[in-house]
Amino acid sequence: MESVILPCKSIFPTISELPQNYHPKTKVPINFVPNTEQSRFTDTHLDYLCKNGRLSEAITNLESISQYGYKVKTETFSRLIESCINEKSLYLGRKLHKEMNFLLKKVDPFIETKLLGMYSKCGSLQEAYEMFDKMRKRDLFAWSAMIGACSRDCRWSEVMELFYMMMGDGVVPDSFLFPKILQACANCGDVETGILIHSIAIRCGMISKIFVNNSLLAVYAKCGLLDCAKRIFESMEMRDTVSWNSIIMAYCHKGDIVEAWRLLNLMRLEGVEPDLITWNILIASYNQLGRCDEALEVMKEMEGNGIMPDVFTWTCLISGMSQHNRNSQALELFREMILNGVTPSEVTLTSAVSACASLKDLRKGRELHSLVVKLGFDGGVIVGNALVDLYSKCGKLEAARLVFDMIPEKDVYSWNSLIGGYCQAGCCGKAYDLFMKMHEFEVSPNVITWNVLITGHMQNGDEDQALDLFWRMEKDGNIERDAASWNALIAGYLHNGQKDKALGIFRKMQSFGFKPNTVTILSILPACANLIGAKKVKEIHCCVLRCNLENELSIANSLIDTYSKSGGLQYSKTIFNGMSTKDIISWNTLIAGYVLHGFSSEATKLFHQMEEAGVKPNRGTFSSVISSYGLAKMVEEGKRMFSSMSEEYRIVPGLEHYVAMVNLYGRSGKLEEAIDFIDNMTMEHDISIWGAVLTASCVHGNLNLAIHAGEQLLKLDPGNVVIHQLLLQLYVLRGISEESVTVMRPRKRNHHEEPLSWSWTEINNVVHAFASGQQSNSEVPDSWIKRKEVKMEGSSSCNRLCIKEEENEDITRVHSEKLALSFALINSPQSSRVIRIVKNLRMCEDCHRIAKLVSQKYEREIYIHDSKCLHHFKDGYCSCGNYW
Repeated sequence: MESVILPCKSIFPTISELPQNYHPKTKVPINFVPNTEQSRFTDTHLDYLCKNGRLSEAITNLESISQYGYKVKTETFSRLIESCINEKSLYLGRKLHKEMNFLLKKVDPFIETKLLGMYSKCGSLQEAYEMFDKMRKRDLFAWSAMIGACSRDCRWSEVMELFYMMMGDGVVPDSFLFPKILQACANCGDVETGILIHSIAIRCGMISKIFVNNSLLAVYAKCGLLDCAKRIFESMEMRDTVSWNSIIMAYCHKGDIVEAWRLLNLMRLEGVEPDLITWNILIASYNQLGRCDEALEVMKEMEGNGIMPDVFTWTCLISGMSQHNRNSQALELFREMILNGVTPSEVTLTSAVSACASLKDLRKGRELHSLVVKLGFDGGVIVGNALVDLYSKCGKLEAARLVFDMIPEKDVYSWNSLIGGYCQAGCCGKAYDLFMKMHEFEVSPNVITWNVLITGHMQNGDEDQALDLFWRMEKDGNIERDAASWNALIAGYLHNGQKDKALGIFRKMQSFGFKPNTVTILSILPACANLIGAKKVKEIHCCVLRCNLENELSIANSLIDTYSKSGGLQYSKTIFNGMSTKDIISWNTLIAGYVLHGFSSEATKLFHQMEEAGVKPNRGTFSSVISSYGLAKMVEEGKRMFSSMSEEYRIVPGLEHYVAMVNLYGRSGKLEEAIDFIDNMTMEHDISIWGAVLTASCVHGNLNLAIHAGEQLLKLDPGNVVIHQLLLQLYVLRGISEESVTVMRPRKRNHHEEPLSWSWTEINNVVHAFASGQQSNSEVPDSWIKRKEVKMEGSSSCNRLCIKEEENEDITRVHSEKLALSFALINSPQSSRVIRIVKNLRMCEDCHRIAKLVSQKYEREIYIHDSKCLHHFKDGYCSCGNYW
């Protein structure tokens, strides 16, 4: 019976319950059994309490036991620590630690290591460090526990520091600790330490351990040393799934998907089946390369192999779609994930909310917000920042501020999101006030904060304040300007229509030693997409080559577009032919370039090449191809193309397609068919439709239709002076006097007012502007112009209605393009065979004839871009085919 232990709740008397005159001579009460038996009873009873989930009671009893000097076994104390870990009770663990010196005969490193692990696993890494620092003897297990604690918290740099301290103490990691340290090397990108550990592993004879090899393989893979990773992989006698995953990941990081697939197939041949991680590596790689559709196909193949996607798979696909501006598909994938019963993570929700923000879809954004709250992520800073951004972009600044205020630990990105929201709403004053408050909350603005403010002030027209912030950020904020800071100014000036200032900032950026990036180039190139910007385009192209940006698809596409619009179509073709990868934008841009320059056959030929390459045409493609058939007067082919757009490709025609069709009929003189087509349009007629009709009717001499088109244009834009001018001229041709016309006539302009018509040309890097009626000088002789006009008399088309968008020429008034052309001929060197002129109004027929004569007589190529089209004059012919 003495050996039977009855389970009961033991209550030891506390100090307050003892008589006041009680003074024990020893810590062992005389009415207790001998110390060894009592100790055995205490250990057994404490084990019983722990096993039955009564840890709090066991710790309370320990306090009483320690007061009487009883000891517990090291094993019992260790099990109590383990129970604290299992229950994640930092509070009870601390109480246990407090009693350690009273309850144990001797505190050995094992117990100290156990306590260290308890603190780290219960979420107090700081106390784990304190425990570690107090240890009298730190053996391999102690170092392993501390490194493991930092590893669990992803404090990779601290793992590296501990490793070097450990080696300094003469303790060498074992085969179980090496993988943790190597994981830190991989995540820190510290390949040098990885190589050091590799050599230690060889000297210690641990290189044959598969998990050590796998960790080394992962280090070389993540650090981009593909050859080293390949050598380790090929030298491994045994390979498991982790080994294959690591080498596949190495090739994926290099963007070599083909080799990654080859390895996956080889993996199967060697009897190792790809697991979920293998497929996720491939899916992540496709998304990083922007090949989101192929990533979806990989997921389907994975499901076909019996492996269901997890939350990482879905998150990877959703974030990939969101990052590549396919936000609607990202939200559709999110919905599909929920229907498949997969609970989203905080990162998943952040990506989905970001997609809603890009789409400005407030309804779906609010639905996601409710799901964030339901899943308990509403206090998370990452998803909170995304919600602030969502409400800011949707113009709901009060909701954005509410979410912002509810984020318990705001980071700098929280502040940036709200500051950006105020800037987008035009509330730059509030944004600046919020910027100043950051210091009160001990949050230092970063370069993004400054850039957001600069962008906001530029977009709201406050250029002086933006420039002040730009120059202050280094002086007052101790923040170095980056490329985005310069980009903010460049984009702002372009937004405000100040191209020269934007180009000036672009040059100053380079003089300050900053390399333009993709955003810089894509911002500045459109500013040069005109005939007088041809030299600037070449300058920017050289900058692209110096910065090694020529292989960026978006930049190559933009260069194709800018060169074609600045008269350098041959450069567009060269860039296109040299591209290793082409997307639909590449094809569309060059096709549009051919159409702009009047090369209809080249445009249609390139379209057929695009089809043969398996590239599916989109809305932009059809607009250009229909226009190319119009240039060639191939009406039936154009009609078939228009029909196939909706019937075969399921694309609903837009206004640009209807305008192309009207021009198709108009160029071929099929004016009745054009009117029938307009009458059957499913959308409202706008200025571009009736403008096309007016051009066609004037070219083919249909006065009644021209007047009808002019009247329709006047209804749509009654304040347009040019339309009034054209319509009055048409009435005069009809025999109706100006006095009897009820249409409001434009006010007569006097010589002191700003002229309507301007032309610009560039000579020796200087842009010269000319206005119609500008007084002649010695550099631009009127006599030269008049001689050329006399030679062209009588050559006008007999059918064409000669109407002009500007006032008629007389003895004192000459059209601006003639002034620019004569100035260019006189002042440009003979070696320059190309003249480029930009005009803001439509060329008249007289000026068109003069340009053709000059191109033939003086063997010059003349480019004149007016408000209607690009005219390329060469050998007496114009690319517009006399239709403009």
